[in-house]
Amino acid sequence: MNVSPWRGHDLGTRTVAYTERDAILYALAVGAPATALDLVHEERLRVLPTFALTLAQWAPDALGALGAFDVTTAVHGAQHLVVRRPLDPAGELTTRARVTEVWDKGSAAVFEVEVSAESFVATWSLFAPGGGGFGGERGPAAPSRPAGGTARSLTVDTHDRQAALYRLLGDRHAMHIDPAAARAAGQPRPFLHGLCALAATTLTLAPALGAHPADLTELRARFAAPVFPGDRLDVTALTDGGGAARFEASADGRRALSGGLVRFHPAAPAAERTFPKENSLA
Repeated sequence: MNVSPWRGHDLGTRTVAYTERDAILYALAVGAPATALDLVHEERLRVLPTFALTLAQWAPDALGALGAFDVTTAVHGAQHLVVRRPLDPAGELTTRARVTEVWDKGSAAVFEVEVSAESFVATWSLFAPGGGGFGGERGPAAPSRPAGGTARSLTVDTHDRQAALYRLLGDRHAMHIDPAAARAAGQPRPFLHGLCALAATTLTLAPALGAHPADLTELRARFAAPVFPGDRLDVTALTDGGGAARFEASADGRRALSGGLVRFHPAAPAAERTFPKENSLA
């Protein structure tokens, strides 16, 4: 088997500063209600762990800028996040990034970019049409649909301005705002960032599992189909206790998120919880 020359490539380090305003804007962009004061009010702010992914977005962007793949057609295929400790309400985050693997899918390649910091480890899987055929390993297959556990259903509403709002947090790829760029990427119109759809789903899953969304410890999912601003996501979650669930989400009958896994720390006592407990799975 051949190996891509990009495998093991060191993308270096970057220190990114952020403020309470950035963390609050992120929470609102992914769907936090104004009543969730510990997510949207600086006096008691807890930062959503998935906010870290916006601060690490530089890494996959840097790989594309180096010419590893065509940035006009490559799409985000999957995401994995392991949370090591909570983010401060404001400060600086130093991250290091590298290409851990490049899979050969024949007509395409999948680049895995790992970004690590004291507070998290995140891995982007980037699907790059035209980048395969170099004789490398195909990599792992897509996960099968989850089975077992207690199945519950809930919904996540997106809104028509969500992609335009979320892009202000750093991912300004034109396919999320410009119809022509979306068509070049094979989509009929601008579509929602996969990370926005995933964070919105996580935000809803947390109270359904009796947890606070800021207590996320692990998150994983594949982006199986695009979500368009204004879509309603129908989420199926399989739970077996312990603040964890396997999940999938569909939009207009299209399976949008697959192979989902979410874990949270044990929930705080009800008297300490301010995030609204809606769509409960209990």
